[in-house]
Amino acid sequence: MNLPLTHRLEDVQNTPDKRQLIIDKVGIKSLRYPVLFQSTTETPIRVVAEFNMYVHLAADVKGTHMSRFIELLERPDAIFSLSNMPAFMNDMLELLGAKQGHVSLRFPYFISKTAPVSGVKSFMDYDITLTADYTDKLELTVKAEIPVTSLCPCSKKISDYGAHNQRSLVSVEARISEEMTLDALIQLIEEQASSQLYGLLKRPDEKYVTEFAYDNPKFVEDLVRDIAVALAQQDTVSGFRVECENFESIHNHSAYAIIDQL
Repeated sequence: MNLPLTHRLEDVQNTPDKRQLIIDKVGIKSLRYPVLFQSTTETPIRVVAEFNMYVHLAADVKGTHMSRFIELLERPDAIFSLSNMPAFMNDMLELLGAKQGHVSLRFPYFISKTAPVSGVKSFMDYDITLTADYTDKLELTVKAEIPVTSLCPCSKKISDYGAHNQRSLVSVEARISEEMTLDALIQLIEEQASSQLYGLLKRPDEKYVTEFAYDNPKFVEDLVRDIAVALAQQDTVSGFRVECENFESIHNHSAYAIIDQL
């Protein structure tokens, strides 16, 4: 009688380990994989994410089952969102037989934006990192990297005409509840800048954006403080880290500020 192959192969990972050393995190790192992501009530979109997936390994267990991490991503109902991360973490811990775990996925996220005057639509991309950690409870954090425009208040004040402005990169890492969406978080941050960015602008839009930024000057200090205030007012946010780098247009260096309440 020929037994199935799985019955004839020894499961080395489940053999006892005599060194009695707990491994804090073990799993797969830097796996690029296409998955579905859903931020709003609209249809999920396909993204290519880079995954890190780890579990805690007990002292008496030799190894984890690496293939099972990928099996989770291949499930037909595998749709990622902020709201379903608790269920995904539960599934991973159950499948791997672990009590603690970590999942992070980094991917570019696109939002269709409408130009302020002409109404033309175009996509803007944002780098997103979604992280879930479970020890005794689930902790969910989102990191969003958002380019904006900042205009210097000092330059505006001292110049007879014009003011120097530049592109700024805002990086926000926030500990949030599952009720917040990526779109809402990004919009909240963009609203604090001198002006937000667009993929496509017509001449009337360029005039509007230029004048809007001129009427809304902000130092790098203003940007991080205004974003911090806006985040602190959200019931869905329980901690945050706000960084901003201004790629100065009249200096050979960047201006930088951070507020860390994470």
